[in-house]
Amino acid sequence: MTTTVEHAADATRPGDRVRERLSNALSELTAATALIVLIVALSFASPHFLTADNLFNIGAQTAVIAIIATAQTMVIITKGIDLSVGSVAALAGVVGAMAVRDLGFSLWAATAVAIGVGAAAGLVNGLLVSVARIPPFIATLGTMSVGRGLVFIITGAVGVYSLPESFQILGNGEILGIPFAIVLTAVVAVGMAFLLSQTRFGRYTYAIGSNLEAARRSGIPIVGHLTAVYVIAGMLVGLGGMIAASRVNSGQPNYGIALELDVIAAAVIGGASLFGGQGRIIGTLIGAFLIAVVRNGAVLMDVSIHYQMVIVGLIIWAAVYFDQYRRRRLESRG
Repeated sequence: MTTTVEHAADATRPGDRVRERLSNALSELTAATALIVLIVALSFASPHFLTADNLFNIGAQTAVIAIIATAQTMVIITKGIDLSVGSVAALAGVVGAMAVRDLGFSLWAATAVAIGVGAAAGLVNGLLVSVARIPPFIATLGTMSVGRGLVFIITGAVGVYSLPESFQILGNGEILGIPFAIVLTAVVAVGMAFLLSQTRFGRYTYAIGSNLEAARRSGIPIVGHLTAVYVIAGMLVGLGGMIAASRVNSGQPNYGIALELDVIAAAVIGGASLFGGQGRIIGTLIGAFLIAVVRNGAVLMDVSIHYQMVIVGLIIWAAVYFDQYRRRRLESRG
């Protein structure tokens, strides 16, 4: 028997649902077209771009952004934002590295610890947003500062080195010739896509982002659900931080500065709306690869990191403007 809550999660009119799906498809198609054009342009601009080594390098580099961007997408769907992903990823990577070096943990046990660190940060964010009702921007801004401060306190602002070679498996290892980081990204993406599109949890997530008050009146457990969203997101951030540490075989306290820009850009480019209630993992993956290809191409073309920041900022502007434009079109047709 269909419950009132389930009706609330699917309470959009058929015509609106069709228009929203078309809007999602248009965003994803636009991002995919831009990615293809960029790949073609870079293949002509640099003879090194289409080499196997460089393509695998792009895939491995994309892994961290893509995994954390899927977490950001889920948060954005609830009409939230998480600015703490960079500092939490750094904290998780450092703690994981210290667990291996100082406590003798195996890589997998240390990865579980890093995921736990991310979950703890996500729990704090979730409670601040759902129970204390602090706006997500402010709540996660505070967590970003606390997380970065804890990283510097724990490490004394010095990287964690002298790690065993096995620590590199997550970031640099391979399975049947495929980088392990890419395999992990695929597993996370499939799992998150299923969670958001095929489960009640996903329907509640979209319902909260579409209309919080209607979701509350329909019986959706807002506090518990929002807290769970941020905890799951934090776990993925912790995993991403551990992969990043594994790639350089060290825990870096400065890692992840401005990472939130890349993951927000990936989510928004892929069709996630900052107004909530809209976004898909496939679009986020396309956005993540677009950001990674932009950065990789900039390196191959010897473009300064400062110009790369300008380029990413311009991409964010364009993506948000397009999001607002399609929202206005949907509202005018509704």
